[in-house]
Amino acid sequence: MLSPFFESALNLQMVKNNLLIKGDNIKPMTYLNIRKKFIKRLYCQFSDFTLHLIIITMIIYMALLLCTGCSQDEGTQSIENNNKAAEVSVEKEKIAHQDETENIADENESKKIVNGDNITGITTSETPVLPEGIKWLTNDTDPLFSSPDAVKGGILRTAIMSFPMTFRTVGPDSNGSFRSAILDNQLSLINLHPDTENIIPELATHWAFDADKKTMYFKLNREAKWSDGVPVTARDYAYTLEFMRSEHIIAPWYNDYYTKEIDSVIIYDDYTIAVKSTKAQPDLYLRVGIGPVPAHFFGTLNSDFVNNYNWKIVPNTGAYQMDDFKKGKHVHFKRKQNWWGENLRYFKNRFNVDRVHFTVVRDYNMLWEYFKKGEIDTFSLTMPQYWYEKADTDVFKNGYVEKIWFFNDTQQSAMGLWLNQDKEIFADKRLRLAFAHAMNVQKVIDQVLRGDYFRLNQAYVGYGAYTNPDITSRDFNIETVEKLMTESGWQRGGDGIWAKEGMRFSVEVTYGFDEHTPRLVVLKEEALKAGIELRLQKLDSTAAFKKFLEKKHDVAWMGWSTSLRPSYWQSWHSDNAHKVQTNNITNTDDPELDRLIDAYRASLDEDERIELSIKIQAAIHDQAAFVPTFMVPYVRHGYWRWLKLPKFHGTRKSDSLFDPFSSMTGGLFWFDMSIYKETKEAMSSNKTFDAITVVDERYK
Repeated sequence: MLSPFFESALNLQMVKNNLLIKGDNIKPMTYLNIRKKFIKRLYCQFSDFTLHLIIITMIIYMALLLCTGCSQDEGTQSIENNNKAAEVSVEKEKIAHQDETENIADENESKKIVNGDNITGITTSETPVLPEGIKWLTNDTDPLFSSPDAVKGGILRTAIMSFPMTFRTVGPDSNGSFRSAILDNQLSLINLHPDTENIIPELATHWAFDADKKTMYFKLNREAKWSDGVPVTARDYAYTLEFMRSEHIIAPWYNDYYTKEIDSVIIYDDYTIAVKSTKAQPDLYLRVGIGPVPAHFFGTLNSDFVNNYNWKIVPNTGAYQMDDFKKGKHVHFKRKQNWWGENLRYFKNRFNVDRVHFTVVRDYNMLWEYFKKGEIDTFSLTMPQYWYEKADTDVFKNGYVEKIWFFNDTQQSAMGLWLNQDKEIFADKRLRLAFAHAMNVQKVIDQVLRGDYFRLNQAYVGYGAYTNPDITSRDFNIETVEKLMTESGWQRGGDGIWAKEGMRFSVEVTYGFDEHTPRLVVLKEEALKAGIELRLQKLDSTAAFKKFLEKKHDVAWMGWSTSLRPSYWQSWHSDNAHKVQTNNITNTDDPELDRLIDAYRASLDEDERIELSIKIQAAIHDQAAFVPTFMVPYVRHGYWRWLKLPKFHGTRKSDSLFDPFSSMTGGLFWFDMSIYKETKEAMSSNKTFDAITVVDERYK
C-alpha cells in the first residue's frame, strides 16, 4: 500500500484529506495448493484403476520434484501467484492488509518473486540475486524539521463533524475525511522531506535505482514492527500486491493502480526487496515507494471482506494506534510506548502527545463554543469571519488562546463546482459554459472572503511545469450567458429563469459545510441575474460526499486535495464515468481526453508527460464541467497556549500545524503541562497574558 503522502502523489482526494477509490485481491496458490487442486480435478474425471495409476504416478513424480527442490542452496524459492484483479475504478493513504498463504512453511519463504499479475506458489530452483554494482543510497543529512524543545505527554483534543462510515481504508464508503487519520499511521518505504523534497527513509533504511528506470531496491528497517508486535518483513510488501488486486476489497482505483503501475515485488531475503514498475518512470520513487499490508492479520480474503473489516482496527506501523471508539461519539488514538521509529532522525521529537481524542461535533457553531471553553484545543481560523470577527473575543484578548497565519508553498486544492454531465441539463456544453459565466466568484472573494482568498484558475494549480499557465477561469458575464442560452434555443421565462420545452435552468447545488452557505447565497443571487436558479442543498458532510460518489448530484460543491504530480485518470477518464464509487463525479466521457490521459500514464519521458499534462488541462477546461472557485495558500489557526510549536512553526508543505499523524509534516507540536496548569489557574483568578498573533510569511 501507499502512505498518504505517496498515495496523494498518485490520486486526488477530497479537501480535508478525503481520498479516492480502491482495489482488488485473491488468494495465493502455493505449490501444494496446485497439487491438491490438480489431483482433485483428475479424481472428478476418472473413477477406475486408470485413475489410481495416474494419481500414484503423479504423486511419485511430484515427490521427486520436491526432493530435487530441497537440495537447492539456501532452500527453495517460492513464487506466490495472485490472480490478476479485475479493473474497476482514486490522494496524503495508506492501509494495512495481510495474507496467510497456505503451506508456506519456513524462513526460506522469504526468497521469492511476487509477480505483478500473480503470486505463484510453484517452487523453482532459482533464487533471486541482487544485481552487481548496486549503489545503495540513504539520507541522514537533510535538515531536521522538529524542535529539540518538544516534550512527550498530554492529550490533543480535536473534533470530527461526522463519525466515519467504516474504518476500512479501501472499498465502499471508505473515502471519508477520517480515513487520513488511519492512513497517516501506516508508513511506507520512503517519504519526501517536506522542505527539500529529497527522499528520506521511512520503513526502508536504504534504496537504490536500477538502470532500467523501472526498478527500485530497498533495505528494510529490521526494527520495524506492526502495532501488535509482529515484525514487518518482505512478505508484507509481497502481500500488498495480492491485497490491492483483490476483487474482494471492492476498490477499483487500487485494482487498476497495482495492476497497471506495479509489476512485481521481488524478495531477496526477509529484509531486502525490489519493487518494479510496469514501465520506466521519470519519478519512479513516487510510484514504487509502497507500504506493507500485514499479511498475518488479513490472511486469505473472501467476499465477506467489506462487512468483516468495517470496524476492525488493523495493525499499523506509525506512532499511534486507535485504542477506543464509540460509534457516533468519539475515536481515540494512543501513542505507542517504545515505538520502533521514535528515535529515527526524521521522527525524533515528533508525535509528542500521548493521546489524540476525536469527538464528533456535528454543528460548526457548537464546535466554536467548545473551543472557546477549552474543550477543543485548536480551531481553524482560515475563514475570514473567524479570523477577524469571531476571534475578537475574551479568550484571545486575554492571551489564553493564540493565533497564527502561516503561509505554505504547495499545490492548490481543486475547489469549485463540479457539474454532473449525466444530468440532461448539463449534457449540452453550451449550458455548462453558461453556468460557468453565471458564477460571480470574484464577488464572493471580495465581499464574503474579505479578499483573503485568491481566484483559482483551474483544477491543477501549483504543479510547476506540469501546470498550464495559459488557462484562466471564466468570468461572470451575463451577456455571454445570454448569447450561449439563445444559441441553444432557450428563452427567459416569466420568472426570469431560462426555459426550454418545459425544462427550467434550475439545478441543485449540494454541499456539506454550513459555513459555506454565505458564499453560495451570493452565487445564488448573482446567478439569478443571469437567469439560472441554484437550489442549495446542505447535507451532512459524509452524506454529501456519498451522494457525489453515487453520482446523484446536479452540482457538487467540493474540493479535492493535491498530489505531487497531476493525476487525471480517476477523475476524468471514461473508465470511471457513469458508474458509482469513482472519482469522475462529472461523468466526463471524452475519447480525445481519454487518449491524452492514456498517453500521459504510459509515457516514459518527463518532457512528454509535461506536454501531455498541458494538453490534458486544456481539454478539461474545454469540457467546462468544473467551475474553479478559490485557493488558499496558507493556514490560520487559533490554539490554546498550552500547545507549543517549533520556532519555525511549520514546513514548506504543512497544510496544518496541528496535524498529529502525518509522517511527512505532522506531529511537530507538543503539549506543555506546566503552561496548561498556569493557564487554568490564570483563568480562575482572572489573570491575563499578552495577546499573541503570529504571521509567518517565510513561504509566501
